[in-house]
Amino acid sequence: MKLNIEELHKVAHLARLSIHSKDEESYSQALSNILDLVDEMQSIDTQGVQPMTHPMDAMQRLRKDEVTETDQRDYLQQLAPATENGLYLVPRIVD
Repeated sequence: MKLNIEELHKVAHLARLSIHSKDEESYSQALSNILDLVDEMQSIDTQGVQPMTHPMDAMQRLRKDEVTETDQRDYLQQLAPATENGLYLVPRIVD
């Protein structure tokens, strides 16, 4: 699918990109190649192909969910400029 310069400008506008006139032809060709690849991939019969979550058949190694640090909440709140009822108070930035 050959992408003309007018279509390239429409795509660039939608993507909020500016394209210099000297680069228009190369961008048009690159996007046309991508669209051709997508068309080629859509023409492949995938009936009966099982979807995969990952190409490698590996299990995620998980660590045990256990506490590794001591509770330092009271100490850290003493260092804060302002706290109230266990919460940090910050300046209001939205009216």
